[in-house]
Formats: sequence, C-alpha cells, structure tokens
Amino acid sequence: MTTPPAPARPAAPARSAWRTWFPHPVLSLLLGLTWLLLAHSVAVVHWLAAVVLGWGVPRLLAPYLSPSSRLHWPSAVRLMFVVLWDIVVANVTVARLTLGSMQRPQPAWLRVPLATDHPRVNALFASIITMTPGTVSAVIDESRRLLFVHALNCDDAPAMVQDMKTRYEAPLCRVFRVEPTTTTASQGSSQ
Repeated sequence: MTTPPAPARPAAPARSAWRTWFPHPVLSLLLGLTWLLLAHSVAVVHWLAAVVLGWGVPRLLAPYLSPSSRLHWPSAVRLMFVVLWDIVVANVTVARLTLGSMQRPQPAWLRVPLATDHPRVNALFASIITMTPGTVSAVIDESRRLLFVHALNCDDAPAMVQDMKTRYEAPLCRVFRVEPTTTTASQGSSQ
C-alpha cells in the first residue's frame, strides 16, 4: 500500500512579497535614516517622509539596481577598519611629503589587474583607492580588466599594486563572496 504524497509547501510568499515592497531593505533603511538626520527632527511629518523615501526610491530604482548581495559582515567590518587606518596613515604621509623636507615625490601610473568582473567589488576597490590620500583611480578598463591608478609617490610599483590588492581587493572579494579569477595582465607595471 502506498502513502499519498505529502502536500507541497508554499514557496515562502512572505519573502517574495517583502522583496516586492522593499527590494533593497538596507538602502531603504539608509535613506530613511539619512532623511531623519538631515531634517534634525523626529516630528511625525519627518518620520512619514523617511518612510515614503525609504519605500519609494528603492522601488523606483529597482529595475536599474542589481539584486542585493549577501555580505560577509565580519570581513566588511575588518575592511572598514583597515581602510580607516590607511586613510589616517596616508594623510600623515602626504602631509609630511608636501610640508616636510620638500623632497621630490616620484609620481607613477600603476596598472592594477582586477581579480574579478564583479561590478560592486571593482567599483568599491577603485573608490577605496581614491579615498586614500596619495592615490587616485583614474580608469577602470573592463575589457582588459585593469584599473589605472595614479600614485603621488611610488618607489616600488609592483609592491604598491600587490599591497592594494592584498589590503582592499581580496577582502572585498570575501565581503561579496566572490571567487577571484586569475588575470593575464601584467602585475603592477607602471607606464
């Protein structure tokens, strides 16, 4: 004697309904909190405006935004502290270079090979490099998978490129759970 099949479980309608109304919940939360901070008020009208902005803007932008990623938060927090530390150290270094002994800096253009095609990883990698004083990301060449960076002072181009990749790109890959791929571009050559 055979037993009848168990009824199929519904496919989590609450989750899909939630994602329909709030396609990017973190963005919604950030927009709402930003509105309240800019308003400098917790009046009911500002709470309502925060809810409308937090709900409306991500829904309007949903067709243009890729689905939200699951982040590895411990790696994200660790990377945040590394970047903040590097910004402080780079500020001191640039200040000493420009205000100090007036030694002549050695500027260089660096070619940084990208380890992935993930757009968020690459955009954040370029942004972190630009936020750190003394370096500026100029171009992301997606076809050749290269990031062109201008450094204010660079004694050893390959070492500087490897340092950027180790300190920022590898942690970003862990944050977004992306497997880096090998690149054929020349590692850290300057032009």
